[in-house]
Amino acid sequence: MQIQKLLRTAALAPVLLAAGVTAAQAQDVEAGAERAVEEIVVTAQKREQSLQDVPIVVTSVSGELMRDAGVRDIRELTVLTPGLTVTSTSNETIVTARVRGVGTVGDNPGLESSVGVVIDGVYRPRNGVSFGDLGEVTRIEVLKGPQGTLFGKNTSAGVINIITAGPTRELTAESEATVGNFGQFGFTNAISGPLTDTLAGRIFVGGRHRDGYQDIETGPGPRGNTHDNNQNFYTGRAQLLWEPVDTLSLRLIADYTKRDEDCCVGTQLFVGQAANSRANFIEQVRPGSLDTTSTPFDRQGYANRSTAQRVEDKGVSAEANWDITPDMTLTSVTAIRNWRAETGQDSDFTAADLVYRPADGSNFVEFGQVSQEVRLAGQAVDNRLNWLVGGFYAKEDLDSRAILRYGTDYYAYFAGRVLGGAPALIGLVPGTIFQNGNGSDDRYSQEGETFALFTNNSFAITDALEATVGLRWTRDEKTLVTDYSSTGTSCDQGEAAFATLVRVAGAATAQTIVGGLCLNAQNNDFDDLGVTTQERTEEEWSGTAKLSYRFSPDLMAYGSYSRGYKAGGFNLDREQAIVIAGGLPNFTADPDTSFKGEFVDSFELGAKTSWFGNSLLLNAALFHQTFKDFQLNTFVGTAFVVETIPEVISRGVDLDFIYVPQIDGLTFQGGVTYAETEISPFVAGELINPSRFNSLRRLPGAQLSFAPRWSASLAGTYERDVLDGMKFKSNVSAKYTSRYNTGSDLHPSKEQDAMVLVNARVALSTADEAWTVELWSNNLFDKDYVQVGFNGPYQVDENNDSVSVYDAFLGAPRTVGATLRFRY
Repeated sequence: MQIQKLLRTAALAPVLLAAGVTAAQAQDVEAGAERAVEEIVVTAQKREQSLQDVPIVVTSVSGELMRDAGVRDIRELTVLTPGLTVTSTSNETIVTARVRGVGTVGDNPGLESSVGVVIDGVYRPRNGVSFGDLGEVTRIEVLKGPQGTLFGKNTSAGVINIITAGPTRELTAESEATVGNFGQFGFTNAISGPLTDTLAGRIFVGGRHRDGYQDIETGPGPRGNTHDNNQNFYTGRAQLLWEPVDTLSLRLIADYTKRDEDCCVGTQLFVGQAANSRANFIEQVRPGSLDTTSTPFDRQGYANRSTAQRVEDKGVSAEANWDITPDMTLTSVTAIRNWRAETGQDSDFTAADLVYRPADGSNFVEFGQVSQEVRLAGQAVDNRLNWLVGGFYAKEDLDSRAILRYGTDYYAYFAGRVLGGAPALIGLVPGTIFQNGNGSDDRYSQEGETFALFTNNSFAITDALEATVGLRWTRDEKTLVTDYSSTGTSCDQGEAAFATLVRVAGAATAQTIVGGLCLNAQNNDFDDLGVTTQERTEEEWSGTAKLSYRFSPDLMAYGSYSRGYKAGGFNLDREQAIVIAGGLPNFTADPDTSFKGEFVDSFELGAKTSWFGNSLLLNAALFHQTFKDFQLNTFVGTAFVVETIPEVISRGVDLDFIYVPQIDGLTFQGGVTYAETEISPFVAGELINPSRFNSLRRLPGAQLSFAPRWSASLAGTYERDVLDGMKFKSNVSAKYTSRYNTGSDLHPSKEQDAMVLVNARVALSTADEAWTVELWSNNLFDKDYVQVGFNGPYQVDENNDSVSVYDAFLGAPRTVGATLRFRY
């Protein structure tokens, strides 16, 4: 009943707002007050336009609103953006953004993002690479739907376009210090101003520290840290803006971020209670190793190995703009970036010593990227034609070393209990397989090159009617070199003993035992492949066609079609196939880990409207998107499986508004998204590997994971003068999402109920904001929620929940604190 009330309230929001505006205006007409929304400029079509003139669904969030709402990174941006969901999983670098329920799970670096992130014109290769403190931001534009023409590499679901604050011609300086619970401390310092008559600069530096908010039971292992999910990083950004003449500008940016943190330990979300459950087996091996009561929001984690993560992100970029003529501008954006994450992990999320990834820097992912974009844009035909042509090139070097090692308890747990002691019956006794410190050690080196030519042109057919056509040709090349290494393996021995196991235990049980001995990391057939090389090349067309009509200064309507494309690639994890020959199973290493490109056809009907003297901007759009070969990344408990789902359909309504009632100092911004994002029915034969269907059997005809039907956000800011020369300011920002499943296999235990998250701030400052003191809280009502649910590693029988363990990474608890800010 409560959910229904919330949904009705969200649906009635525009009506209630209109009523409120009418009432407020009636009061202020008598008082003679007039307030209106200032023009909002966006660059969704790579040129500055009013938000109300752009035939695209865009949520624009100003830097001021981000500060008022306490938003510092793209994950926190969700509270201000309906239809946007951002999650992180096994460490803070694995971040996934989704728009209208569509995104790509970020745990596998071989998959590109469905939602692209662009910072100051530079495309970031994965969402996790762009995670971090954004510093001083002018605005963020969230473009919903496929962006198949203009933004770096193609993105099939949307783009988060971040524009940071640039150098200024006036000298400004600001300092900030923050303290909070969980030992939080942070600082930032920034200065901007002229260096010469033609040169200006800006420097921003900051650092943040927080103790972990999750308690950890460490067990007997080498881990000494009894807390997790801490924060410890510093960041800096330096800029120069050179304007030697009025027609030429050059902006240089260099940034660097260093993180040294511990994250993240999953908690037990669901624990099967059968006598032979995986949880009971673990408890037999190492008592007190996990939460058998499955009470995840006690925030008690279990890990005997380190979760240390060390991340280094650095880059330089140069953007040049040259006005060749008053009607023609040449733009060049050049960037060189490098990102490296070294991560340790207790991979079983228990205090038993089962499997782990070392935290000594040997387990890592690294991206190196060089990109170049050139655009020539201008106006013609008496300024009725806005044209743009350009080219984009990116070279991406991806290096990864994925190490998974057995701990001291793995044999006793897996061979001795999960496999019922059968390995010992065929001579696989302790010391012969699964030795402590052995396991898999795989190296991946992928080189990718993307080259694209594009054009986007808008022509005013009449003063009211405008047509836009965009087209992009993309060539994507990838080469992957893989070197597999395995020690302590058991597969060859299990296959050789199959007949013996059949005589002892029967064919079905023998098949199960050999399957357990031949899990991906335990199969040395991968070593026999040697160093493998895979290559793939794709050439594809994408683009858009839009028609807009301005009925009046306060109403513009449009219809659009967009074709989006996301390149295929390679699964950076082991894949194997099962071949039955003569009644004997053969678990063979599959050298082909490729998957196809993802395509989307999107249709929209929208309207951009202004009401009541421009005091209310109300924009709405109907959308229908059909994704073909949707790239799905799923963790099945022992490996990451990448599949292409034949079809996903997303349809619904987007609504955004900005409202300044005739009450001085009061502003509202928010919106509602209703999206039915569903997987069309499919059968096993339509998958890359039909044998995976059992793991994905809940998907056909179901709602996609992380795809709430309803999503609504509302931010209210109030500012007024108080006392003598003082100013009071407050902000409350809330995000509502209806129920959705947080697991890509849609297991019922991974569902997240409908919820509302609220952030709040109050501030007191001098009139000129020379100093400001803020009291704030994120997740004000301490809402417990699941970010991502997943199969407990080596703890799941997909066909028997009573013996399985499912885990979760949780959202952050309530944080509170104070911030002191100075402007000089």
